[in-house]
Amino acid sequence: MPTTISMSDAQFNQLRKIIYDRAGIHFQDSKKYVLESRLSRRVEELEFDDFDQYLMFLTAGPYQSDEFQEMFNRITINETSFFRNEPQLRTFEERILPELLEARRAGKTLRIWSAACSSGEEPYTLAMQIHRSMGVRLMDWKIEILATDISEKVLNQAREGKYHNYAVRGVDAGIMSRYFTADGSTFQLDPEIMSMVHFEKLNLNDVFAARRFGTFDMIMCRNVMIYFDDDMKKKVVKMFHNQLADDGTLFIGHSESLRNLDVQFTQLDLPQAFAYRKS
Repeated sequence: MPTTISMSDAQFNQLRKIIYDRAGIHFQDSKKYVLESRLSRRVEELEFDDFDQYLMFLTAGPYQSDEFQEMFNRITINETSFFRNEPQLRTFEERILPELLEARRAGKTLRIWSAACSSGEEPYTLAMQIHRSMGVRLMDWKIEILATDISEKVLNQAREGKYHNYAVRGVDAGIMSRYFTADGSTFQLDPEIMSMVHFEKLNLNDVFAARRFGTFDMIMCRNVMIYFDDDMKKKVVKMFHNQLADDGTLFIGHSESLRNLDVQFTQLDLPQAFAYRKS
């Protein structure tokens, strides 16, 4: 069996501070083994003797920015699929989307932000829902779906629009036949749906970088804030509040909550929607 390069408590504390400062993700004491197990192989690949050398490379080496991205790809799990959390998506398609289309009928512009989009399943799902809901009306509208993630690796996967069985395992057969084409062992997403989504690299910890994207009618950020401590949650949710239209809607994950964050959102009385509106 391959040996694992051990990580001391001091090395762990230094590494998790780097991760927190750069990405806002907090690793608790009990998660030391996660960083150790997932990064030991990387230390070996770089032919370093220990984590001290790796930390030096990560903070002072000529490729520190690239290495942080490589490290981040290894320590995060991008678990996602199309049409994930069906009750919430039904709320979007049957309640929130019609309300927004009515409210925006004069300007005929709709802007949606899928934050921490991973490999694209979430924003592409929203695009398919909008496409099938609006039909021919779509020609008269300007629909902008921004999808952001901190990982360039998953963004490149998303831009290709190719997915394996696991990603489409819960997709209705009718949707599969309409929007996907089998390509060997993968499924290629319809180019029209792909053209509705624009992907950008963004660290949610960088509030100033996010501002350049402007105001949105809806923001969806699911299953990301579970990795944040309260300070980071407040920072990100405040950013969402500032970048939502006054009647905008924020969707979060079913394991997340905005309680005790001192932000001006009101939860909508929609079962299993986990949807909030600016107060």
